[in-house]
Amino acid sequence: MTLAALTIARYTLLEALRNRLLWLLLAMALGAVALSGFLNALALTESRQLQAALLGAVLRLAAVFLIATFVVTSMVREANDKGLELLMALPLPRAVYLLGKLAGFAALAVLPALLFGALALCFAPPAQAALWAVSLLCECWIVAAFSLLCMLTFNQVLPALAAAVAFYVLARTIGTLQLLGHGTTAAPGAGQQALATGIDALALLLPHLDRFTRADWLVYHDGGAADLLAIAVQTAIYVALMAAAGLFDLYRKQI
Repeated sequence: MTLAALTIARYTLLEALRNRLLWLLLAMALGAVALSGFLNALALTESRQLQAALLGAVLRLAAVFLIATFVVTSMVREANDKGLELLMALPLPRAVYLLGKLAGFAALAVLPALLFGALALCFAPPAQAALWAVSLLCECWIVAAFSLLCMLTFNQVLPALAAAVAFYVLARTIGTLQLLGHGTTAAPGAGQQALATGIDALALLLPHLDRFTRADWLVYHDGGAADLLAIAVQTAIYVALMAAAGLFDLYRKQI
């Protein structure tokens, strides 16, 4: 069973490489470097810090966007080519298929993490660049697991991508929403209290991606082991939960 899962992961990774995803990553990296260099030339003060922050933000969004898009389109292509039906016809548990796809997408996420982490070395010490790259890898794993779950649930490109984008935006902004919900100094009314309670409940369900892949690690070099531990724990919990939800959805399907 392990060999079958590794075979599925291998062909998932090969599909990404054959689709020139690596070249697209290189093109995005060069574009981000050119954009940050242009703004570096325009900045009057702290130009290097501005360049590092912008480069980190652009590379982060590029990695997440590419991973989410590839996961959704890959699953759609497999469904249209009847590849999923063929695999389900084999004497293999559906858990093996799901874990193999997750492993393939996880291996794919290593590529942008390594490439973009190497670029981060131009602005930060090796320890901080490594922390930023590992955090980016964990963030991509969470997004890939959720995108796979969305595709298994919706079976359509647009709803799956929209759900993945909404999830990512909420996870990135949930800390800010909590601050806004509790930041007033005046006595809150019943409506505001209900809104703050709803935001807090949502925060319990979502990963706090605002604490992942932070640009200040590249600018001020203030990341530490505690940040890495918190990121690793969140990643393990949410990837496991999404894999379990995806497995439940896959077993209830009639294929």
